[in-house]
Amino acid sequence: MNTFKLKIVASNKIFFDAEARSLVVPHADMGLEGFLAHHEDCVVPIETGEMKIIDANGNVLNAFVGNGFFEFLNNTATLVCISAELPEEIDERRAQEAKERAEEEMRNQQSQLEYFHSQANLARAMERLKVKNRHNI
Repeated sequence: MNTFKLKIVASNKIFFDAEARSLVVPHADMGLEGFLAHHEDCVVPIETGEMKIIDANGNVLNAFVGNGFFEFLNNTATLVCISAELPEEIDERRAQEAKERAEEEMRNQQSQLEYFHSQANLARAMERLKVKNRHNI
């Protein structure tokens, strides 16, 4: 069977730890990038967005993923990220409030560093809402 060992570690939990057929993640420089068994060894930065896992049984798992790094080495993949959530785990009200807070912060005069921080918060909240709404759970 063409599978690889996949472990996804978020800051608060082990999100996934099993054999997988494929993984698609938001690559920081290239948009979405897919990985299959026996992919060449690599380390890539992961951006906030939606990831898709197909496990060894063919089950599809769509989830939100926060920034992090992904390593593929000897047919073993490890993704370490800030957060990973299934659509049903995303609190839509909380994400909407975070989006509104970030938009308000961006409207206020602030330093360039604070502006970029607010921009990252806004992007993260919008991606959570997009994942939640796309899978309508």
